[in-house]
Amino acid sequence: MQNIIRRDHYLKRLVDKKENGLVKVITGIRRCGKSFLLFNLFYDYLIESGVKEDQIISIALDDDTFVQYREPEVLSEYIRSKIINKDMYYILIDEVQYAITKEELKNPENIRLYNVLNGLLRLRNVDIYVTGSNSKMLTKDVLTAFRGRGDEIRVYPISFKEYYSFVGGDKSDAYEEYALYGGMPLVLSKKDDAEKMSYLQTLFTEVYFKDIVERYDIGLPDVLTELTDALCSAVGSLTNVNKIKNTLQTVKNIQVSNTTLSNYLDYLSESFLFSNAKRYDVKGKKYFEYPSKYYCTDIGIRNARLNFRQQEETHIMENIIYNELLCRGYSVDVGVVEITETSAGKKTKKQCEIDFILNRGAKKYYIQSALSVSEQSKLETELRPLKNTKDFFKKILISKTSMKPWTDEDGILHLGLYEFLINEDSLEL
Repeated sequence: MQNIIRRDHYLKRLVDKKENGLVKVITGIRRCGKSFLLFNLFYDYLIESGVKEDQIISIALDDDTFVQYREPEVLSEYIRSKIINKDMYYILIDEVQYAITKEELKNPENIRLYNVLNGLLRLRNVDIYVTGSNSKMLTKDVLTAFRGRGDEIRVYPISFKEYYSFVGGDKSDAYEEYALYGGMPLVLSKKDDAEKMSYLQTLFTEVYFKDIVERYDIGLPDVLTELTDALCSAVGSLTNVNKIKNTLQTVKNIQVSNTTLSNYLDYLSESFLFSNAKRYDVKGKKYFEYPSKYYCTDIGIRNARLNFRQQEETHIMENIIYNELLCRGYSVDVGVVEITETSAGKKTKKQCEIDFILNRGAKKYYIQSALSVSEQSKLETELRPLKNTKDFFKKILISKTSMKPWTDEDGILHLGLYEFLINEDSLEL
């Protein structure tokens, strides 16, 4: 077993963006490995490529050793004092939210730290990389403040491919473990099931919720808790504010406004805990305003939030596939296809769902996720919406098997789940 988990996909993105004249902003859910990527993997890459240690200025603002540099002007003075010649200097700053006041966050244009970093960008021999907690430094804030001079690298929890390259062994056994505990890096350092469960459950209460409550001055933390539980229970299911509101009122006897729920949904998404997949009308070529689907950024966190009670294999597999597609850089929607059926001489229209519509550049794909298609009726149900898109974009059915990829007479690619997750080029087979 290797000692570290290689994040080659993200390391390559950092290397490709090296010295591009922009501030590299590394975002993602807390504890997904952003700091390790920057201060270990990327640092080691720089050293191995010939960069001297004194050309790398590393500052971890959450470390008491660097507490004085949480003042932006002092931070600027320190960094500039380290730049003593015309060599290229690499500035790595971790947890930059410690240099941002709560008052400044209300108007990102006035954040002094960003002015410091923009000033450093004017030096021709400086390359800047920063990470920050999502509670204090969200993408929209950062890219607004940098006025187009920020370059985001979104980091996700460990993918199944990364996980399997670390643990090895039987693919199906590894998948079952991954589907239970997910891909938060520190889970792999825990010795037994109890430790893994405890760690994941603590993340929600001690890290994520505290961040959101602090950043947004949450007035109804109980509603935030219930909303999170509702989203975790409903991954892979259509939902909207009214549906959640009615559930809270009926089941929990909690009265809350649509506006409050909408705001809390935004906070959970902006903090990278959940992603929202909108519904798209394939034939009408338009988006539906609602309902949509929410997926949890890490399936282990989702399971832990529900005390590992709700193990719906179909929805868990769908969530894992969705996350994998985001990791690969696709824009992902939920598809809707209207199908006309004739029965007893009468025509009826029916809306069928395509689990995922992918877009990346000029390429577009349709994907169905199915736990099993061993029964012919189930197979036909899954294939029907794909066959009725009436276009020539690639169509794929992913099922939980170890079968080799094959293409049927309708041109639909049939993929086994493990092949899809491990082979990043599997959609092109």
